[in-house]
Amino acid sequence: MNRLAEPARLHGWRLFSLLSLLVLIATALALWSQPQWVEALRSSIRVTARTSFALFLATFLASPLAALAPSDFTRGLLRERRFLGLAFAFSHAVHAVLIILYVKFFPETFWHGRSVAANIPGSVGYLFIILLTITSFPYAVKLLGARVWKGLHSAGTWVIAGVFFLSFYKRLPMGSWYPLGFGLIFSAIAFKLIAKLAVRLRRSERPALPNA
Repeated sequence: MNRLAEPARLHGWRLFSLLSLLVLIATALALWSQPQWVEALRSSIRVTARTSFALFLATFLASPLAALAPSDFTRGLLRERRFLGLAFAFSHAVHAVLIILYVKFFPETFWHGRSVAANIPGSVGYLFIILLTITSFPYAVKLLGARVWKGLHSAGTWVIAGVFFLSFYKRLPMGSWYPLGFGLIFSAIAFKLIAKLAVRLRRSERPALPNA
């Protein structure tokens, strides 16, 4: 009876839908807030970059938070990591669409002071986002095998973290929110590495089981 009386929990596809809707609302508000089309696109690109970063941090830190600070919240974060990751992919897909529109309608503004090589890290990041998204479903584990699947997702999240790190680092002289973003991704990477080391130390300290 008590379980039936509890409100529906926000998890799974319901969580993904809510987060995706919030991304769309934030994008629409950014577009609506600027009277000029070019500025509207720039504003919405910045907004979706931030929503993507926030969702990525939640996904990236779910496991280390659950390991070092176990609680109902961190365990729930870990449990919903797949849907947080899919929401991140959705946010960055919206980000990509906005960039494509920006390039299409204002190419001279987009390419001013920008080289093709400067887009390589972001392109690599998007490649891994696509790979992680299409392999985020149960069929992928059966198809690839648990070991390969885990290796792909581990490597992919680290590559994306590296792309964020490099992107914020290059923009540090610009000020604004970039120093904060750099500090957050730097701290997140350090925290995840510390958590990995702590888990290994815990495993090595476990007493060996006596032989039967």
